[in-house]
Amino acid sequence: MAVVPLLICDDSNMARKQLLRALPDGLGVSVTQAENGRLGLEAIRNGLGEVVLLDLTMPEMDGYQVLAAIREEGLKTKVIVVSGDVQDEAVRRVLALGATAFLKKPADAEQLRKALGQCGLVGEGEAPSGFAAADMMINFNDAFRETVNVSMGRAAALLAKVLNVFVELPLPNVNVLEVGELHMALADAQRGNQLTAICQGYIGEGIAGEALLMFHDSSMADMARLMRQEHRESSQSEMLLDLSALLIGACLSGMGEQIDVTFSLSHPQVLGEHARIEDLIKLNRHRWKQTLAVEISYSVEGHDIHFDLLLLFTETSLARLQGKLAYMMN
Repeated sequence: MAVVPLLICDDSNMARKQLLRALPDGLGVSVTQAENGRLGLEAIRNGLGEVVLLDLTMPEMDGYQVLAAIREEGLKTKVIVVSGDVQDEAVRRVLALGATAFLKKPADAEQLRKALGQCGLVGEGEAPSGFAAADMMINFNDAFRETVNVSMGRAAALLAKVLNVFVELPLPNVNVLEVGELHMALADAQRGNQLTAICQGYIGEGIAGEALLMFHDSSMADMARLMRQEHRESSQSEMLLDLSALLIGACLSGMGEQIDVTFSLSHPQVLGEHARIEDLIKLNRHRWKQTLAVEISYSVEGHDIHFDLLLLFTETSLARLQGKLAYMMN
């Protein structure tokens, strides 16, 4: 039986390890890994990707661009998209670009086996082989960033369905920040605009923090139109509270499913209206000393709508999160 070159193209070490673990036993493949779309496309051109497991959200060149280039260049390959972006429109677009199948992250071993079968790859058994996954060292940031990636995709899918839009997903930033560094991160998120921020606390099994959803004031009128509301001061806060409850709740729920934690959320509060970020920091400086900060910058395609979600985990939550993610790193 000829060995088939299989390419795993994903910027996440954790995601690549999960896919290696999920490959069925007895699969006659040689595996190549690429950490972004540009390197992945080069590997396909060099004959290293007769079958490709492709992520969508990647630096340098995303999965959509890779699929478009494959079609434009007439490259002979079969692509299975494996993504945290589970919007209906994302699935439609990748299939229209020629993908053989779409799997949501983290990939289920049985669904992966069936998708590989569609590409002509059949293992000797149904059990995952693990391949060389045990040799890959995964640190906490890798594991946690991939967890966030899946969570933000689920939140975006819910928002897309409610507003009937396509949400453009970023690469999430995950860092441990001191209060001064947090100030700079928030100031950068503001990008010179005035904004309104919604704050919502959360806690679950010793993991606690605050979610901060920042809406740029320039997005308000367009957002109100999407939600079929009049753009009035009286309705603006209610609209943002509804949106924040949806986004923050979906993101934390997605994260909780992956680490087996149920989060309880406090009632969302308007932290500041038409305020500059310096005012928000002064108001809440005592809450943020050192924090594990997750930053996700969402945009809505075709609309002037941008907002930033920050999940700020307390310093004492770090050890609990590391314990919860240990099984993924080993």
